[in-house]
Amino acid sequence: MRKRQLQLTSGAGWAGLLILLLSGTGWAQTPGLDWLTDSSDAQRSAWIRTDQKISVEGMKRAAGTPDQFQFLWKMKVANAPRQMNSLMAPATLDRLIGYRGFRMLGFFPGSEGKIFTIDTDLGRMEWEKQLVSAAPSGRGTLQCPGGMTTGIVRPILPRIPPVPNYGGRGRRTPGVGAVGAPGAGGVTLANVRPNPPAPPPSAQPATPPRANPANPPGGQLGAGPFLIHALTGDGKFHSLHLSNGAEYQPAAAFLPSGANAHGLIVVDQVAYAATTGACGGAANGIWALDLETKQVRSWSGTVAGTAGPAFDGTGTLYVATEGGGERGGQIVALAPRTLAEKSQYTPGAQVRFSSSPVVFEHKGKTLLAVGSHNGQVHLLETSNLARPLAVTAAGTGDWSPGALSSWQDQNGVRWILGAVEGALPPGFSGPASKGAVVAWEVEEKGGGCSLPP
Repeated sequence: MRKRQLQLTSGAGWAGLLILLLSGTGWAQTPGLDWLTDSSDAQRSAWIRTDQKISVEGMKRAAGTPDQFQFLWKMKVANAPRQMNSLMAPATLDRLIGYRGFRMLGFFPGSEGKIFTIDTDLGRMEWEKQLVSAAPSGRGTLQCPGGMTTGIVRPILPRIPPVPNYGGRGRRTPGVGAVGAPGAGGVTLANVRPNPPAPPPSAQPATPPRANPANPPGGQLGAGPFLIHALTGDGKFHSLHLSNGAEYQPAAAFLPSGANAHGLIVVDQVAYAATTGACGGAANGIWALDLETKQVRSWSGTVAGTAGPAFDGTGTLYVATEGGGERGGQIVALAPRTLAEKSQYTPGAQVRFSSSPVVFEHKGKTLLAVGSHNGQVHLLETSNLARPLAVTAAGTGDWSPGALSSWQDQNGVRWILGAVEGALPPGFSGPASKGAVVAWEVEEKGGGCSLPP
């Protein structure tokens, strides 16, 4: 199997365009590389923790070797753009085992309410499905484009994935070997506990099976790797078998028709999405759909950013609001499922947040970072939102990243990254006429914390 990078371009007229690039050969997939939701994980870090081929060093080795990095395929699909929306970022499933062998699928949503499922190794359409009976009339407006506005997702756990072992793929602890005593058999056999006797047929098992939250027994809606989820422009939430697009259950009512939703995510049997623009009569804020009871709850606020709410390891949601007027932006912690407010951070009327939060673990603490319109980054500890750990200097321009990213390098240094389209934030220098990616280091000194650029 070969490593690949997906690139989406909004197509003019009737078609969107999918382009695939190849890097490296003889590549073997490792767990945890699938892109399950906006910004990859529940923490919205946009960090693929282990990648064996795409790296600075790998690209340097590939320089001058044509077969290491080359154009593979492109495909046109029938999807008319709606304002700024056409084809959106896919969810992926690698190492799908089928009668055709191991494959990787990409589930691409189209603005007209159709899913295109592509074998990304071969550039072959696996299946496609129109989820709404008719495309919405008109092209909508920039604020309320109509149609499908958020990506396809797969269920995800709220836990924060561990930092990868940069030392390689081998075992982390040394192997242990020994020889059994004469007549006692092998050591490995001696260490095996005998199975407990089976209970009588009428009795319950002595140890009931432990529930797997990612794939609970009974095939509950929203659980397991066999489903993908979509939110269509009519406000319906769909759960589909990833093998052929068949509806797992009838679509559930979630949002008002015509809502402008983004950041769809499914965590612990609950679907969450953010709405903006008051489109279709949908109040701006965070919405939650319990996939078992079909109950819908909402929390009102002008949500900042493009990636929706971020989650810590306990399932608590963190949402940034834009603010405006006499009221500044806020960072609000919401309880899972109920969306009840738990705590908040209000820096002042002059601060308007522009990005979704990114959550990460750093030296035993769970931290979050949010960007604001004036070029600042606010760093907080989730256990105490009342006071920030660090705030970068404010600029004079309008720096408006929709999302941040975070990763930890092999030296243990934690980085926060953002995209710049215009003036650089304070502390950075150099030309950025065509945009730039900037990074801050999370640095601890003397019991305090700072974010040097």
